[in-house]
Amino acid sequence: MKKIETLGWLNHCLIDEMPQYRKQAESFPPDEDSQWQLFRSLVNVRPPKEAGEEFLRIQDTLLQEEIGAKGITKMEDLQPARDGLYLWQGDITTLGTDGIVNAANSGMTGCYVPCHGCIDNAIHTFAGVQLRLTCAKLMEEQGFEEPAGRAKVTEGYNLPCRYVIHTVGPIVRGKVTEQDRMLLASCYRSCLAAAVEWKMKSVAFCCISTGEFHFPNEEAAEIAVETVREVLRAHPELMVVFNVFQDRDREIYERLLKR
Repeated sequence: MKKIETLGWLNHCLIDEMPQYRKQAESFPPDEDSQWQLFRSLVNVRPPKEAGEEFLRIQDTLLQEEIGAKGITKMEDLQPARDGLYLWQGDITTLGTDGIVNAANSGMTGCYVPCHGCIDNAIHTFAGVQLRLTCAKLMEEQGFEEPAGRAKVTEGYNLPCRYVIHTVGPIVRGKVTEQDRMLLASCYRSCLAAAVEWKMKSVAFCCISTGEFHFPNEEAAEIAVETVREVLRAHPELMVVFNVFQDRDREIYERLLKR
């Protein structure tokens, strides 16, 4: 199938599952870009549940082709900034490390806002609908919302990474508190502990708690670098990538990694 035909088939299946969105779906133009936006919107709002084998096969092919078209960056493509620490600016869903870190929310089943710009949304979109279901099962077993500062590991599904490490960072309300700082450091420690437990050799961190959770970028980066360096003293075999998207974050990390 051509991409436009694939999108049409997938969107038809999703609308049949969720007929309450049929009228909104009809407002999307028939071109490829618009139908991709419709597909992403529908999977973003889709509740966690099983999907049929044919749907998964066609979805997986589409997502892997989309990621491949963006270009996959492997660990061997990167140059260390210093002492097992790497800095890379780009789309984390194209990074082929053993693990990538997802800045999740306490519900842990992804972002439900259609086409939202957060990392949680991107990771769930490109991993596929399987990821939300897996996360929902983990949360059902746990029986309560995920506290900040911990970590859970899932398969990466269609992402080029092997695993996704999900962590909930602190939400800053007003001034940054000592509790906020402690919880953010705990996110990094917990993710690295999970990486060691799951025998990962390389992990890529996004900028946890910045953006939607309002942790100041500079202070968040300082905590990230200090905490990761501390852990790597006990686990020098780990390779850690600080993944940034914005230029200002790249500049902050470049400065910190020179110290």
